Amino acid sequence: MNTARALLLACLCAGLVTARASQAQESDKELPFKLTVGEHHFSQSGRGLDVNLRHTSELGTTWLGYFKAGDLNAHQSRAGWERWFGEDLRVLPSLQVASGGFVGGSVNLETGKRWIAGAGVGRTNLHPYFNLNFDPNDAWTLSGAYRSEGGAISTLVLVHDNRLNPDQRHLHAVHRTPLPNGNRLTIDLLFKQGLVGGVMTRRTGATITYDWPRFFVRLAYDPVTNFTPDYSTRLSVGTRF
Repeated sequence: MNTARALLLACLCAGLVTARASQAQESDKELPFKLTVGEHHFSQSGRGLDVNLRHTSELGTTWLGYFKAGDLNAHQSRAGWERWFGEDLRVLPSLQVASGGFVGGSVNLETGKRWIAGAGVGRTNLHPYFNLNFDPNDAWTLSGAYRSEGGAISTLVLVHDNRLNPDQRHLHAVHRTPLPNGNRLTIDLLFKQGLVGGVMTRRTGATITYDWPRFFVRLAYDPVTNFTPDYSTRLSVGTRF
């Protein structure tokens, strides 16, 4: 049972969707499809494979995904949609569904051009959901960002569980900067705290992504995954087309 919980990735994207979602849409204007393949390694739960295909258009961003963990005989298909509305005050509704009866959604607001402030909330029906994101799922989020004239953007995002585990909090410090020849570098530092086995635990994780115009590679490390004794690393590669 503990092994299953370690792989129960209870997060929608309710936290990092404010300023960071705006960044993602910028790179999807000319290459609307994004295919990502990721291998997960869990310290106590074996390996998993995730495939995700996204498409961005005037209707918003839609995605289809599939996760499989052979050691646990676990697998799940998923689909989702999100779209920004408005200019000065921007609203981002999001909807996710997955096999096994999972349904979830979130609403996020943000305002500002150079200095950006945002807030959001996410809710699910608490059914099992396997995802690439390890933040608390049913949570409030607060975010702030600064976009420089050169196109770099620095973001702080606080994700605070407000339903099942109010002790769980994630703080992301994200910096994304353009590089020569259309390349980009994104560094996401994660500071997390919450109860693990009844003991208040604080850990630090990180995700580093390097983008070329059409390809990208991402390496992530997440300690006490979902606030269990499990630690996870994942390597993802992908292409835009």
